[in-house]
Order: sequence, then C-alpha cells, then structure tokens
Amino acid sequence: MSTLWISILVSGCLLASFAYSQALRMGTMALVDVVWTSVLALGGLSFAVFMQANDEATPRMWIVLVVFLAWSLRLTFYLLRYRVLSAGEDPRYANLAQYWGGNAKRNFYFLFLAQVPLAALFLWPVVHAASNPSPLAITDLLALFIALSSLVGESLADQQLAEFRKNPSNSGKVCNSGLWRCSRHPNYFFEWLHWWTYAAFALGGPMAWISLLGPLLMYIFLRYITGIPHAERSSLKSRGEAYRRYQQTTSPFFPWIPRQPPS
Repeated sequence: MSTLWISILVSGCLLASFAYSQALRMGTMALVDVVWTSVLALGGLSFAVFMQANDEATPRMWIVLVVFLAWSLRLTFYLLRYRVLSAGEDPRYANLAQYWGGNAKRNFYFLFLAQVPLAALFLWPVVHAASNPSPLAITDLLALFIALSSLVGESLADQQLAEFRKNPSNSGKVCNSGLWRCSRHPNYFFEWLHWWTYAAFALGGPMAWISLLGPLLMYIFLRYITGIPHAERSSLKSRGEAYRRYQQTTSPFFPWIPRQPPS
C-alpha cells in the first residue's frame, strides 16, 4: 500500500506542475482549484487499479469508486468551465499575486504542489471506506442516498448561481433565491455533506472512525480556512451593503429559514 501512496504523490506532483505551466500560459492561477479535485480522481483510479492487480477488489470498492469519481469529475469540470475558462482571474489569486509581488510565481508553484498532499489527506478516508471488508449492508444504501443527495444539491446550487450570474441585470446584486435563500453557501454545505458518504460506507468495518476525518476536515477548511472567509470578503468587496444585508438574514452554512432583517 505504501507504493500506492508514493505513486499517487509523485503523479500528483507531475499533474500539479503541468497545471501550473498551463496557468502561466493562460494567465490565471485559478487553475489551482482544479488540481485538488483532479489529484483526488487520479488517486481514486490508482487505488482501484492497485486493488484489482492484487485481486483485492470488492463490490463496495467499485461502488465507492463510481461515487467518488462522479463527485470529483463533476466538480473538476464545473470549476474549469465557470471559474477558470469563463470568469478570468479569481480575485483571491489576484490579491495574492499583488501581496507576493516578485515572489508570486515561485509561491504559486508551491501552492499548486501543496494541493497534492492535501488531496492525499482527503483521499485517506475514501480509501479506508472502500477497503471496508464487511459484507454489503443497509448502511451502503444510506451512503448512496447521501451521495445522491449531495451531488444533486451541489449541482443545483452551482447551476442556480451560474444562471444568476449570466443575467447582466444581476451585476452587483446578491443571489438569494432557490437554495441560496436558505444558506449563503449551499454549494459548500452539500460538498461537506458528500464526505459523510464515506463515513457511511465505512460503517461495520474496522476503525470506521477514520472516515469521519473527511467531513470533519472539510467543515474546518470550508467554514474557517479556504471557503467561506475568502468568499465573504470578496462578496463584501464587490457587493457591499447588499451582501451585508444578506449576511444579516441568511445562515452562513447550514440551510435554515431566513431571518427578518433588523429594523
């Protein structure tokens, strides 16, 4: 198994380096967001090949792989289409480039490479769930229900936001309809929900708690580190008072009934 992880890290670094070269050519460092999801997909496929070659593949492993690839590839293509190819440079990375100054190119390369061990960290609970040796059970149906719900929810949230942004009359306005009426970041919520899929797949197996690292780490990253803090700063900068009112009435993460604005 150690050979598998080494191969994932090495191939991931090669993929990150290629993506960085393309980011320089395209002039958009937002391509770094695609590295994480791409390395996850690559790692999932590598694990399946490894298990098959060692005659250790199981029905649960193939089910987990299909679910995992459906999630990672959908997110990869969404990010490519709406964050990299059509939106121009992400304000987060434009600000980073300005902050880093002459060291920007070097630092961005390290940022691209950093996605590889981060992806490996999140791949760990997935691999653990896929390796669960216990027979298929009703908990696997629960896992599939969570996976489908999160995939549909995140896809719908992304589509609603994309449709809102396509309308020129919405420039400078806040998307507060559909799923965005109940949460300021419903896409993040459903992405977090997705990682409970692997916790459910791991139930009944040894050390099932390892797969709880997925939703735990994802919540910390989205809520406090890479997700909501950056998105909210950018939205306040671009939408000002309209977004402040949105913050006063709408839950930041977990969907909930909107509050009345303060008088």
